[in-house]
Amino acid sequence: MQKKTITKLSVLLLATTTILSACGSNNNNSNTGGNSAASQSPGTTAADGKKEVTFSIGYASGDPATKQAIAATVKAFMEANPNVKIKDISETSSSAYLDWLKTKDAVGEFPDLVEMRDTEVFADAGKIVELPSDLLDLFNDPPQVQGKVWNAPLSVNVPQGIIYSKKAYADAGITKLPKTYDEFLTIQEKLKASGVTPLVVGGKDIFHMGFWVNKFLIDDVYSKDQDWNSKRTAKTVSFTDPNVIQAMTDFKDLFIKYVDKGWLSTGDNQTASILVSGKAAQLFSGTWMFSQIKEIDPSFEFGFYAIPDREGKVNVVGLPSPAGWSLSAEAAKDADKTQAIKDFIRFFFAPEQYATYLASINAIPSTKEKVTYETGEQMKVALGLIADPNVTKSLAINNWWGENQIPPQFRNWYYKLLQDLVVKNGDVADYMKQADTEYDAQVKANAQ
Repeated sequence: MQKKTITKLSVLLLATTTILSACGSNNNNSNTGGNSAASQSPGTTAADGKKEVTFSIGYASGDPATKQAIAATVKAFMEANPNVKIKDISETSSSAYLDWLKTKDAVGEFPDLVEMRDTEVFADAGKIVELPSDLLDLFNDPPQVQGKVWNAPLSVNVPQGIIYSKKAYADAGITKLPKTYDEFLTIQEKLKASGVTPLVVGGKDIFHMGFWVNKFLIDDVYSKDQDWNSKRTAKTVSFTDPNVIQAMTDFKDLFIKYVDKGWLSTGDNQTASILVSGKAAQLFSGTWMFSQIKEIDPSFEFGFYAIPDREGKVNVVGLPSPAGWSLSAEAAKDADKTQAIKDFIRFFFAPEQYATYLASINAIPSTKEKVTYETGEQMKVALGLIADPNVTKSLAINNWWGENQIPPQFRNWYYKLLQDLVVKNGDVADYMKQADTEYDAQVKANAQ
């Protein structure tokens, strides 16, 4: 994909019609104690004689376990460094994280330290700077964009799969896990016949749609061609090609036949409770959900597995991607603020602190230094998938970069298109024609 101009991207980042609604969304940041720092004046001195520094932090807080884990680290850092005040401006809402960051930038509140997922977009727009060179030694070959490292990766991408109730499987007479996608569908029929809803989906949160969308895209598209996005930009492949049509047909059929009917009004943070309550037998998500489930009911027995494709091959999210903590360009102009942020990053990835963070969300460490924590049977399965050379590792549609980066607004548009496809029981081929048209229009608009 051709490089987008900074001017165009700046317009993209600033042009938002959701400022009022986004700024009025839920703000649950009191647990960090960071907001009290807003009144601190620059250049003042703390009781221990150190100069007081304040910086803001922003991250995707849609997943409760991750939000709690990061908030706990922020609190611990401020307790250890009383001269540093961290203002947590993260907000929990159903809006996409990219849209939230755009809104924050539009109102002059772009975080000093930001969890960055759309790295190339914000790097091209001049909103973030390279990761300070003295932090590079923390990680093993982090992904580069334009030949530079922009992120301190919070963790390694983890596989997504089926989290299932062992009781529901037993009650439905399911005694073995599927070895092909057709066997997985047979399991759905058995669950349905037993009187339980097979699958819960948190479709109210647009990011949650990506779990299932990308399961099928990875099986039929990316596991066979990791450069598909760049070819789509060059118009040598199409969303109307047979492999994409098959993927989206499987997506639509699954939702219509086996997903809880209230999926479009269900939030991601409700899915664990619905699973544990027995209202649904399965949830397709990532390892971060394990701790949430155990917190709701420690006695709930559940398993985890990756869904095989029709040929019996297993393909999962698992490649590294340029994402993680990034320093804003504005914050980088302030030497004191930059040093405080660097201190926080080193604190975050210190083995004892980092192990607590990883354990709370069942994540895989990204650091050079070995970090371990006690894992349950479900996480052992996930680690086995990452370690297995026969399992194909991929990324989601919007996590590729360089020539394979898609237009930044396309992901959310596409997920919403697929929601509409299911709700209206539309024709897959017709909807994929719409996808081609929109993709080309966004590529053209971003190139201007």
